[in-house]
Amino acid sequence: MDAASVDRWLEAYVEAWKCYDREAIAALYAEDAECRYHPYDDPIRGRDAIVDSWFGVGETAPSQDREGTYDASYRPVAIDGDLAVVVGVSSYTDPPATYDNCWLIRFDAEGRCREFTEWFMARPL
Repeated sequence: MDAASVDRWLEAYVEAWKCYDREAIAALYAEDAECRYHPYDDPIRGRDAIVDSWFGVGETAPSQDREGTYDASYRPVAIDGDLAVVVGVSSYTDPPATYDNCWLIRFDAEGRCREFTEWFMARPL
C-alpha cells in the first residue's frame, strides 16, 4: 500500500459512512476481514458481519448515525507494507461531539481492509 491508495480507501470509507449503502460498505472489506471498534473487543469476523455492524447489529457494534449529523477527515501517518496507521477527526452536530481517531488498517493485495482496529477519544466540549 502507498499513501494514495490508503487515501482512496479512506475517501471511500467516509462516502460509505455518509450513504450507508451496503454494497459500498462491503467493497471496503475483504471477505475474511476482522474489525474491532475498540482495541479490546473480540473481532467481528467476516465482511457480512462487519457490514451488519455498521447498522448496529452485533454485540460490539455502534449504533447507526443519523444522516447529515456527522462528517470526518482521516489521513495516513505511517505505512509499512500492508499496514497503515491513520489519524483523523469525526465530528457530530446532533448532539455536538468531536472525536480524535487512530486506526490500524491492514490491507489485502486488492486494497481491501482485512484487519481494522479503532481507537477514539472524545474531545471535551
